[in-house]
Amino acid sequence: MPDTGAMERYRVPPGASLDLAAADPDDRAAFDGDKAAGRAHLKTLRDRLEAVQERLWADGSRSLLVVLQALDTGGKDGTIRKVFSGVNPQGVKVHGFGVPSDEELARDYLWRIHHHVPGDGEVTVFNRSHYEDVLVVRVMGLAPGEVWRRRYDHIVAFEQLVVDEGTTILKFMLNISKAEQAARLQARIDDPEKRWKFNAGDIDHRARWDDYMAAYTEAITRTSTATAPWYVVPANRKWYRDLVVATTIVETLEAMDLRYPEPEEGIEGLVIT
Repeated sequence: MPDTGAMERYRVPPGASLDLAAADPDDRAAFDGDKAAGRAHLKTLRDRLEAVQERLWADGSRSLLVVLQALDTGGKDGTIRKVFSGVNPQGVKVHGFGVPSDEELARDYLWRIHHHVPGDGEVTVFNRSHYEDVLVVRVMGLAPGEVWRRRYDHIVAFEQLVVDEGTTILKFMLNISKAEQAARLQARIDDPEKRWKFNAGDIDHRARWDDYMAAYTEAITRTSTATAPWYVVPANRKWYRDLVVATTIVETLEAMDLRYPEPEEGIEGLVIT
């Protein structure tokens, strides 16, 4: 079982010079157990998450935004399934951001994002996010440098606005190795039930691996703040990835000291007939 705060080793401090190439995707230093022990501990974490998420919903004064970013096959979908299994769907929402629609392209790039930030008492998970506009947009040349470079300041200001209005933000970059990505892409091709997940564009993006590493490095360095931190999560081992994300979320919510509202007066001892 990891000590309280053990996952802080993966947090990127504000102003730190990130060396993403040196971040080990196989690291598991924050947990001294094996895969079986990790899975068992994840079940305990999910129980804690279910309980604290219920208090968040009942309290209704705070909210949580979880941002998941990764290269292809990085494990965003799997993380959502494993970490949030069992929570109350009334208070937890997941939104994925794909290619912008014509309506979205006709507006500023944060317009479609702001609409989906969590309301009071809610947890919202972004599967991809506004960071695509400084990642894929940069790497694939979808906008000139003078456009996407000014977006770092936009994003920091936008996230601070969301935080100031009562939302806690946690951002996770699920970090896999190039070799692990190759194995996962091959598994999609080889398994008829997973083949639908593969498309030819995956190869094009993979060919730009170094460009994506540079884009992620700058984006994380420029936008990891005290109030909206980035965590670079070792994600080659799926069980360890889930443990890091779940532990960080649970400890963050539990630190809010959320409480159930006081019941109406006069109902104690009431007998329904």
